[in-house]
Amino acid sequence: MEKIVSLCKRRGFIFPGSEIYGGLANSWDYGPLGVELKNNIKQEWWKRFVHQRTDVVGIDSALIMNPKVWEASGHLSNFSDPLVECPKDHQRFRADQIEITDNGFQLCPSCGEILGPEKQFNLMFKTFIGPSEEQANIAYFRPETAQGMFVDFKNVLETTRKRLPFGIAQIGKSFRNEITPGNFIFRTREFEQMEIEYFIAEKDWKAYFEHWLDEMKRWLKDLGIAEEKLHYDDIPEGERAHYSQRTVDIEYDFPFGKKELYGLAYRTDFDLKNHMEKSGEDLRYTDPESGEEFLPHVIEPTWGVDRSVLAALVEAYHEEEAPTAEKGETEARVVLKFPKWLAPVKVAILPLSKKENLSSFAKEIHRDLVQEFVCEYDETQSIGKRYRRQDEIGTPYCVTVDFESLEDKAVTVRDRDTMQQERIAIAELKAYLREKLS
Repeated sequence: MEKIVSLCKRRGFIFPGSEIYGGLANSWDYGPLGVELKNNIKQEWWKRFVHQRTDVVGIDSALIMNPKVWEASGHLSNFSDPLVECPKDHQRFRADQIEITDNGFQLCPSCGEILGPEKQFNLMFKTFIGPSEEQANIAYFRPETAQGMFVDFKNVLETTRKRLPFGIAQIGKSFRNEITPGNFIFRTREFEQMEIEYFIAEKDWKAYFEHWLDEMKRWLKDLGIAEEKLHYDDIPEGERAHYSQRTVDIEYDFPFGKKELYGLAYRTDFDLKNHMEKSGEDLRYTDPESGEEFLPHVIEPTWGVDRSVLAALVEAYHEEEAPTAEKGETEARVVLKFPKWLAPVKVAILPLSKKENLSSFAKEIHRDLVQEFVCEYDETQSIGKRYRRQDEIGTPYCVTVDFESLEDKAVTVRDRDTMQQERIAIAELKAYLREKLS
């Protein structure tokens, strides 16, 4: 993890938040490469699960909702973690992550003092609407994207005329006042989710649960995650969320241990039933064939955007020996072997020299390629060092422009993974890259 965190800062994937002011604990900013990586994940997810399906539509709901939403959803009464506090240094910890000693105490990991009694700590971020901090103006930043899809269910149903089964998808930020965030971007107080609420008839829930589990497995394969590092844990009754009748946690072997990556839950009709009761709005669905009215049940697949980024970085990171320009010699190289669709930069254009005639010629090639691919132009330092830089950020193809290119109108294309080089006519370059990157 230390190597990945260092690479992320050095190459512009992820920076510590507010760093010039000493930072803010577990706050992270996505840099120029990180935002491309993150956007590639979100765009591919949206294309796959919204644009390429006829049974899913998307929305973008508000971050701050009427507080009654969280009362109906059960978050105000149930969304909490067990907290213990050290009476000496006043640090707070999740009680379920602190070992109990043989004599029944829990000790502070920092100073060894006996921790105080366990309390329930609500994870919702509280804020105030309006100019005064009065009780009537209390609101909350959403702790999940799901409720926006439930409260908009009726509007979506009426405007799209969808029939069951159908889903509502959303990508957006959520906020949780975690007691012990950490492990880089794995657990933060501000995070992004990709989520679908898939509405079904109750009798069909088992079939659609398996359908979405298969869809999540296919997504993980295309993200480049090794199957042997994944675990599918059926959460037993008593440990599931209050709304869930079945939950499968998809866990991944991160460098810091086996942790949850995604989740799949059968939420029954819990949410629509509570929102109908609390709001007074009729949220039932009318079957167009039988005329039967009923509350749909829900299958909820959830993908963490930030955890997807982290898993993709861990999986792509390789250290290996690579040949140098000197015959028979090798040197260590770090390479991010992202799936090509995921790489933040697809093509690097590298002129062999900064001389004006070659530089201008290479920039013309860059101007042409950038219309279709995410490209980077680099003419500083030796070509070997520039290759290593592109390896470190996961660029699939480097296009080297040399002095022969001025004469034969061809360039050398280097493959990131094999390091093989191929001479390609400039007139055929776009088609060549398009085929390789498809």
